Amino acid sequence: MALKTLIPLLLLVFVPISLVAERLQWGEEAVFLTSVLAIIPLSIWLSTATEKVAVVTGPSVGGLVNALFGNATALIIALMALRQGLVDIVEASITGSILSALLLLLGLAMLAGGLRYKEQEFKPILAKVNGSSMTLAAIAIALPTMVIDTSNIVDATAIRNLSLVVSGILIVVYGLTLLFSLKTHSYLYDVGLSEEEMEENATFPESESSQNKSRFKLWLWIVVLLASTIAVAFESEMFVGVIESQTQRFGLTPLFTGVILLPLISDVAGYVIVVRLALKNQMDLTVSTATGDSLLVALFVAPVLIFVGQAMGQPIDLNFNTFEVIALAIAVMVTNIICFGGRSNWLDGTLLLATYLILGVAFYYHPA
Repeated sequence: MALKTLIPLLLLVFVPISLVAERLQWGEEAVFLTSVLAIIPLSIWLSTATEKVAVVTGPSVGGLVNALFGNATALIIALMALRQGLVDIVEASITGSILSALLLLLGLAMLAGGLRYKEQEFKPILAKVNGSSMTLAAIAIALPTMVIDTSNIVDATAIRNLSLVVSGILIVVYGLTLLFSLKTHSYLYDVGLSEEEMEENATFPESESSQNKSRFKLWLWIVVLLASTIAVAFESEMFVGVIESQTQRFGLTPLFTGVILLPLISDVAGYVIVVRLALKNQMDLTVSTATGDSLLVALFVAPVLIFVGQAMGQPIDLNFNTFEVIALAIAVMVTNIICFGGRSNWLDGTLLLATYLILGVAFYYHPA
């Protein structure tokens, strides 16, 4: 069994351990630690199942599956936190997920790939299209904050309505980006076969027997996908139940917890995927994955959380901390500058990681 499969399989032992820790009341520290260690392999299996289902179902359906489940772990954790009334942490997690995708994921990939290859190339159109969409999303997210900072009177109802309208527009824009990438201009996103597709084609040549095997594997991975999603929901509920007390114990603010800690836990699978692709010199897929993750969060996950929060009676909106808006602008600007050339090396990855670390330190010392 491959090491990349064995490690997440072994880590699944923390799922029953975390359940026992909560049931037998081992203490909040034990629940916090074991639930984190359980979420990590579940996130990897959820991501793996999403990829496998996408490979079997083809580019159109597979693209929609990736769109719905690409950031499922982060979305589930955010929904559980929203249900607990941790609005500050949820809002910060939106910013953190975008920063993580643009700076940490892409930085790790470019650094790892650059250490193996002197220089790597990818289609500039991928960075251009996704970068333009991300710029629009960053502007839209910043608007409510700008309205408040430039107004003498802050009307909570107006901010809420503005957030709902902007969220609706962002969801429509995300739907249009899917139409653009999967239908009308799919040739621009023809980035070659992924590792999973190459293995699939090599193992099962076209025949009736291979089609039956593909259907069996499809249902198998659908079961894994659904089981992982349900398990992540249970673990996230336990994790969120103790996160506030545990982060306060370590002196972490809700802002730092949401921006840095939650994305680090929820997107472990993303780090593994982009580094693996970069080491195989598949930079088109790497850039598409990292920038696509940021778009998914900004154009879909964030608006969904706004609508769900209003339905739950939780006062969440797009009124982000001013420093969060500045951090988003910095991340989008730096990523666009580095990616628009269509080439990358280890220094580009280092610059992205350095930007993430500097912002992380700033969030740690931010008093909010």
